[in-house]
Amino acid sequence: MSYQVIARKYRPQRFADVVGQEHVTQTLRHAVEQKRIAHAYLFCGPRGTGKTTIARIFAKCLNCTGGPKVDFDEADTRCVEITEGRALDVLEIDGASNNGVEQVRELRETCKYAPASSKFKIYIIDEVHMLSTAAFNALLKTLEEPPEHVKFMFATTDPEKVLPTILSRCQRFDLRRIPSALIVKHLKLIADKEKVTIDGAALFAIARGADGGMRDAESTLDQLISFCGDKIEEPDVLSMFGLAAQGQILELSRAVLAGEIQTALRQLNELSQHGKDLGRLLADLLSHVRNLLIFQVSRGDVNMLEVSEAEAVSLKEQAAMANTEAFTRILEVLADAELRLRDAASKKILLEVTLLKAIEARSAVNLDTVLKQLNALRGSSDPAAANVSSRISPSSESTTLRNTPPPANPPPHVGGYTVAPAALAETPSNAAGLEELWARLVEAVGRVSPFTRTYLLDAHPVSFAGSVFTIGFDPEFGDQLGLVDNARNHTLLQTKLAELGHPDAQFKFIKAEAPAGRAPVAAAATPPPAPKANAPANQPPAAAAAPAKEKTAAVPFNKDDFKNDPLIQKALEIFKGQIVEVRA
Repeated sequence: MSYQVIARKYRPQRFADVVGQEHVTQTLRHAVEQKRIAHAYLFCGPRGTGKTTIARIFAKCLNCTGGPKVDFDEADTRCVEITEGRALDVLEIDGASNNGVEQVRELRETCKYAPASSKFKIYIIDEVHMLSTAAFNALLKTLEEPPEHVKFMFATTDPEKVLPTILSRCQRFDLRRIPSALIVKHLKLIADKEKVTIDGAALFAIARGADGGMRDAESTLDQLISFCGDKIEEPDVLSMFGLAAQGQILELSRAVLAGEIQTALRQLNELSQHGKDLGRLLADLLSHVRNLLIFQVSRGDVNMLEVSEAEAVSLKEQAAMANTEAFTRILEVLADAELRLRDAASKKILLEVTLLKAIEARSAVNLDTVLKQLNALRGSSDPAAANVSSRISPSSESTTLRNTPPPANPPPHVGGYTVAPAALAETPSNAAGLEELWARLVEAVGRVSPFTRTYLLDAHPVSFAGSVFTIGFDPEFGDQLGLVDNARNHTLLQTKLAELGHPDAQFKFIKAEAPAGRAPVAAAATPPPAPKANAPANQPPAAAAAPAKEKTAAVPFNKDDFKNDPLIQKALEIFKGQIVEVRA
């Protein structure tokens, strides 16, 4: 007798032999027992999960002697004919090569005749999604109202390509990928029957490479027996299929979580030099980090994972090395790399960059968290907190406008900023007028850019002499200099100051201590505007100014202005972020 491959030799012959598809086999068993047999069935699922096998077993249940029944005799003549593919009343059709209208018309003609010796005439069409649209339409009427002796069974790996009109006329069963634990158990039984010694790590490597397909796993075992003989170990599986050992995946993951850049890159280089499939390596690493996330979220429930005992121990150790947010960010980096890997000119370089990004993502901080910390530190009066704020916030040197002559006695420089003591401010006789002008300028700027106004509230006027308006920030708010001191804000301030009667002015931002006892701009009294000529004579000035004040308080919000605001653009540049949503 000629040699028969393992996938055919150990093909399930009854529902009890099917592995990992109990939700389908149990439903079909009950349908046979209760005599509730439909006229058309559609079996969907990945390759090698048992679609055609289940259709054949179901055909045996229907056409066996004394059937329909589930517990048929495998030695029954009719069942043997179906198993060997020579039953006259069970026709298996390849949808890829018989996908035209002419083949469907022939099927419609032959299905009218009664079965030769069985109870039903059964048509099993494999890869039914390969039928043309015209062939599907030609099959519709027969499929909806077939003769009582005809049953249709379709199998497909791509149900989305099947016409909805066909789907609506079938009972659909979706087969799922077989868990690795069940594949390992089944392969162990086959290895024992074949008198082959194989260790557990090798079995798990085969199951991992099969990706949920039993036929792929059986074909791999068959090939390994030819390659290794009667003893198979994990290195044999890894060398043949270019897989990385589970221990190597765990070590690479540990290096990423520990932030060990050199170790991670060296591990990747060794795997690449030994000819490992880098695409599969990335997929395995992605799967392991996903397992870490699920393990941490489920608080150690390994029942939700398909892992070996050795990997379960490593999950417990590595899950404590990062939090849920870190695992999520690493997953996003790896998933993005997996999408770009197929188009990459150099997969190794892409993986090296991906590992570096994953290590950075491990210690990254959420933008919302950073903003909350900055706001908390900004409102704190603790000097230690102020020092922390200065380390978190980016620093940039203040700039002086071009074509502006430097002052005769420039103030001293400290830490890259111009420092002006309170004594350099205007004399007491002019301070009140300067504060009044500053308050009006801040309000005018706020009507155009509320965000700029928010930062100017923390500033104070230092001097206005020689057409140069000097604005100071207290050292507590010195980190805001780099956000305010830009060309757009200079132009905005010059325009609004010109409207207030001071054209051709230049602005200069420095770090300077605020004068003692100075009231903030928000609390400063803004002089009411002059009453209009048409206002009633008996109306008091305060009443006439009320509507204008109310109108000024309503600052319009424009999403485009918000997105283009230099402060927002600077924040996006610093945090390398993007605007997802804008709310008023």
